[in-house]
Amino acid sequence: MSEKTVVQWQGSYSVGVKQIDRHHMKLISLTNKLFSSCMAGKAKGRDAFLEIIHEAVEYTGYHFATEEKIMKRINYPDYAKHKQEHTDFVRELYINVDEFKTGKILVPFQFVYFLRDWVLHHIALCDKKLGNYLLLMKRNGHLRNLRRTQLVPISFIF
Repeated sequence: MSEKTVVQWQGSYSVGVKQIDRHHMKLISLTNKLFSSCMAGKAKGRDAFLEIIHEAVEYTGYHFATEEKIMKRINYPDYAKHKQEHTDFVRELYINVDEFKTGKILVPFQFVYFLRDWVLHHIALCDKKLGNYLLLMKRNGHLRNLRRTQLVPISFIF
């Protein structure tokens, strides 16, 4: 890790699904951008932080929607629990962003560490489980039965 990063992608974070791994790499990159903005100083850092927060919120929504489409498509048995994790995180994210914008509790460094820890925890527990399920379905030939016109083409996932 360098002075301007708080986390670096490692192979151990891979869930074995290219599309989801690419999304996670982007989320880690955004976390590092937020960290860099914290290091930039108050005035310059605050503007950059707000800009990157907006991008992170947008991208997180896109990532979660993609995962949820995949889970629905394969009738993932832990869909409800996984989706609830996403919902809880988004709620917490918005609370923290609102507090930052109004000058309340949130300290940018604390937010960066919260984001980093949540993403790594979610990857390790929820997304790896989803990845293993997808890989098992692929190995057992169950993904071939899904129509290509459904929400997310399976060929794009792997």
